[in-house]
Amino acid sequence: MTYRRAVLFTTLCLAQGAIAQVPLQPPRYNLVELAADAQREVANDLMAATVFIEETNASPAALANALNRATAEALKLARDFPQVKARSGSNATYPVYAPRTTQLQGWRGRSEIRLETRDFAAGSALIGKLQGFMQLAGVGFSVSPEARKTAENELVTEAIGAFRARAEIVQKAMAGKGFKIERINVSGGQNSPPPRVMMSAARALADGAVTAPQAEGGASVLSVTVGGTIEVQ
Repeated sequence: MTYRRAVLFTTLCLAQGAIAQVPLQPPRYNLVELAADAQREVANDLMAATVFIEETNASPAALANALNRATAEALKLARDFPQVKARSGSNATYPVYAPRTTQLQGWRGRSEIRLETRDFAAGSALIGKLQGFMQLAGVGFSVSPEARKTAENELVTEAIGAFRARAEIVQKAMAGKGFKIERINVSGGQNSPPPRVMMSAARALADGAVTAPQAEGGASVLSVTVGGTIEVQ
């Protein structure tokens, strides 16, 4: 036997010996897929709003100046409300043409301010001030990241408990002596109805300001789902 053949023969023998030492896995029976979830209604504690101004002017430079002045004034007013985070939003200018022609008539621009706060009263008051010279695009409410994390961590425990309870029901229905969890996964989600937004009708005051709108944040439904496989013994 040549050296190469001897090495090959030895390698094959070692491989066969290793395979022989691997214990055979017993067949698996009574595997059941399960899923359970836990839900909780959580109060929306974060308010977000967008206000904007739109202007039209034959001069793009004059238009830009008007938008920039309004934006600067809005951010200045927002400084009086430290509870509210204010930042510039989108800013766009586009040409305006005569109907059914390509004749340029002027320019139209839009500038936005985006607001975010956990103090709904302060946010509403600031919106009222800004509506004296800007328009309200929309208001939305949501659960803050911190509140969401706290709620979902608690829901994980509840969902796993619901999963185990369902596994026990399956075990008893199958007349099993017990069960073993083979695989489990946890996923979070949100099933929120449209935010309940109550905005009072804007009413101009003598000084040009607008009455502060009233806002109700409502609630969101947070959920955690646990799915997996059990083996009924």
